[in-house]
Amino acid sequence: MTQPSSLSSASLSNDPYASHVLARLLDFFHDTTPWPRRLWEVSSVLALEEAAECGDWTRMRVLSSGAASWYMHELERQLGPDRGLGHTKLRKELTGLLRSKLLSDSRERRRLIELLPSIKQGYLSRWADSVDSANPPSPERLARALATYLLDCGHSTGRLHGWARKLSMNADATLVDLLAGACQLAEQRDQTFEVIVPFMSVPDHESLASHLPEWLSPRQTAAWFAEQNVADPPRHNGAFVYQFTVKDAVAAARAAGALVRRLDARRSYARRAKKQLTAVGRVWIAGQPGSLPLSPPDRGVSVLSLVSEKTMYSVDRNDRLDEALELAAPLNTGSVSTAAAGAWAAIESLLYHPGDQMDVEEGRAVVADRLAAIVACSWPRAELTALSYRHKPSVPDDVSRRLVACNSNMERSRVIADALVEHIPLRLTTPHEKAASKRMEAVLVDPYRQLGDVSTIIRGVFRRLYRQRNIVVHGGNTAAVALESALRTAAPLIGAGLDRLVHAQLINGVSPLVLAARAENSLALVGDPLGPHPTCLLE
Repeated sequence: MTQPSSLSSASLSNDPYASHVLARLLDFFHDTTPWPRRLWEVSSVLALEEAAECGDWTRMRVLSSGAASWYMHELERQLGPDRGLGHTKLRKELTGLLRSKLLSDSRERRRLIELLPSIKQGYLSRWADSVDSANPPSPERLARALATYLLDCGHSTGRLHGWARKLSMNADATLVDLLAGACQLAEQRDQTFEVIVPFMSVPDHESLASHLPEWLSPRQTAAWFAEQNVADPPRHNGAFVYQFTVKDAVAAARAAGALVRRLDARRSYARRAKKQLTAVGRVWIAGQPGSLPLSPPDRGVSVLSLVSEKTMYSVDRNDRLDEALELAAPLNTGSVSTAAAGAWAAIESLLYHPGDQMDVEEGRAVVADRLAAIVACSWPRAELTALSYRHKPSVPDDVSRRLVACNSNMERSRVIADALVEHIPLRLTTPHEKAASKRMEAVLVDPYRQLGDVSTIIRGVFRRLYRQRNIVVHGGNTAAVALESALRTAAPLIGAGLDRLVHAQLINGVSPLVLAARAENSLALVGDPLGPHPTCLLE
C-alpha cells in the first residue's frame, strides 16, 4: 500500500489501512463476534494496575511470588511495542519497577502507583501521533490498542460499537475522525445515571423492601414513569431505583443487571422461598429515551461440537468432560465470581495430572499453557473455514469449484490456505474478511512465529484468569481490578478450547491431555518440512 502524506487523513471507507482499523474495532466491540476475531488482550494501563495490585495479594499469600514474578516478566514483553508509553525514559523506568517484583510495601510499588495517572493522561493521543510517524503501527496493533484502552476505561461494548458503527456509515469520515473520537472517549469523565429496575414480583416487599431508600412502591414507580414521559410503561409491582457512576447509559444498565443478579442470589437464602424475585427484564434510565435490556449479553462461550455431533442432551454422569462442562456453565451468564471459579475448575480437571512430577513442580498454571496451545492450534482452521464461506465470486473460479468438491471444513480451509499462499485473490466483500485474510497470510508465511505469538498471548489470558480465580477463591474478593477484563477475554477462548476437547473425545477418542500434547508438538514443529500444515494442527 502506498501511504498518503498524512496517514491519519485516510478515508475509513476507501483506504486499506484505515478501513482495517475500523473493521477490527467493529469486531472487537460487537458482542456476538466469533472467538477467532475477538479481542484477546487487556490494555497496558490495566495490566500495570493489575501489577500494582499483585503486591497486596502476594503479601496475603493469595498469589504466589512465582506467579507474580512470571506476570511481571511477561508484562515487560507487552509494554515493549506500546506507543502509548511515550519515550525511552518511561519505558526504562517501568522495566526497572517491574523487575523489582513490586512487593506490597516497597518504594517501587508506590512509584508505579504514582506514575499511573500520568501514563493514562494522553495515552491514546500518543498512539494517534504515532500514526503519522516515520514508522506507523500496523492497523491491527493500532486497533487493539484503541479497543483495549477504551474498554478498560469502563465504556460498554454497546456504546463503543454504536460509535464505530456511526463512523462506518459516514462516507466522509477519515482515520483522523476515528482517532479524535477515540481520544475524546478516553478523556470522558464518568457520569451518574439514575436507573429504574421494575419487577413483576418482589416477595415480601412490604416487610423486606419498603424501608429501603432505593425501593419504589407500585404507585411511586408509576409516578417515576410519568415524570420521565415513558409512553408505554411496563406492568409492574414496584421497582428499585439505583444511581451508577459509569461512562455511559449501556454500562449503567449492565451494572443494574449485575446488581439484580446479586439480589436474586440473596433471595435464594430465604426459607421456603416459593415465590421468585422476577424482574420485568428491561431498565429505564432518567433522561434517556427508550429502555435497555436488564441482562447483559453472554460472554461468547460456544461449544458447537455438542450440536454438530448431536450430543447436547446426551449426559454421562461419570464422564469427566461432562463434569467439566457443568463446572464451566456459569461462564456465559453467571456472576464474575462463579464464572471465574467454575471455568478454572473445569479446565484444571481436564488438563492437570497430579501423577506427572513436572506438573507438580510447575504448578497448576501449566493448565493455562496447555489450553493456550490447543486454542492457538484451532485458530487458523477456524479463520480459514470462515473465509471459505465468504469467497463468493460472481462467476465461479477455480477456488470456488474446489470448495464445492470439499467434504469437510478441513478440506475447505486447506483450499483457502493454498489460494492465499499462491496469491490467488479471494472475492471478499467486507473489510472484516479482508483483515482476516491478511492475518492468515501472515500465519501461512511464517506459521512457527505467528502461532507462537498467538499462543503466548492466549497463555497470558488464561494465566490472568487463574490469578483472578485465586483472588476470588482464596482472597474472597470479587472486585479485583482485572476480574471483569479477565472474563471478557478468556471466556470465548475457553469455549473454543472446550469445543476442541469435546470434538476430539467424541470423534477420535482422544483424551484432553493427549490433545494438549499433540498441540504442543504441532506448535514446536509447524513450518518444518516434517511438521503439520497449519490447517491440521490437532489432527
